[in-house]
Amino acid sequence: MHAGPYISAVALTRPIQQDRYLLKIPAVRYLLEQGPLVLSRPVTFLVGENGTGKSTLLEAIAAAYGFNPEGGTKNFRFSTAQSHSELWKCLTLTKRGWASDGFFLRAESFFNAATYIDQADDEPSFAPPLIDSYGGVSLHQQSHGESFLSLVQNRFGGHGVYLLDEPEAALSPMRQMTLLAEMDALVKDSSQFIISTHSPILMTFPGAEILQLDCHGITSVPYQDTEHYQITRRFLENPERMLRYLLER
Repeated sequence: MHAGPYISAVALTRPIQQDRYLLKIPAVRYLLEQGPLVLSRPVTFLVGENGTGKSTLLEAIAAAYGFNPEGGTKNFRFSTAQSHSELWKCLTLTKRGWASDGFFLRAESFFNAATYIDQADDEPSFAPPLIDSYGGVSLHQQSHGESFLSLVQNRFGGHGVYLLDEPEAALSPMRQMTLLAEMDALVKDSSQFIISTHSPILMTFPGAEILQLDCHGITSVPYQDTEHYQITRRFLENPERMLRYLLER
């Protein structure tokens, strides 16, 4: 591993102009009131309830780093809908070293990224087909989970920055464990991951920092203290009791 994470801090250095929605998001308020968010480890998880700003923050980091806001590499230039916020324009990233690879995965726009790859190969070119870097088979010709793992196993080359937004949406529990193994190999090959997730499986990655986003801001928490772990454990230990509580009318 190189001397430290390629992205070591995220700071809000420009004013957010008249965007009341952004100012209500806890993650944005944290940057505004508490200062830079420090990323000190090769793997960082952003966790928390819906609406706390996990995906918004990850998307802004990706765009500020130079990735296509809808997903892909820095060279992806497709745009299907202007759904991302302008937060990225207000951020400054502290960078260390030079990453030779990178990818931003958005679960909700993965279909669009796969389409872009197919369409790029339809254009006349003397270069090798782009799909060769993704396993040689169209991502549309695989299941969602298969195409996602094909992307990680074939396109992620190490010495990279990989930003993943809720990757568990595509993966069974077993495939999530496969992703953990792939992440471990890439981290050992000088890579950094920043991942927004609800998965208590992915959060077990050794040495990762778990940043919990809630109404109080952003706090580093141990795995066992996350709501995801506690609720999942309680449910699996006594599903009948939990269901009785949930389904009582």
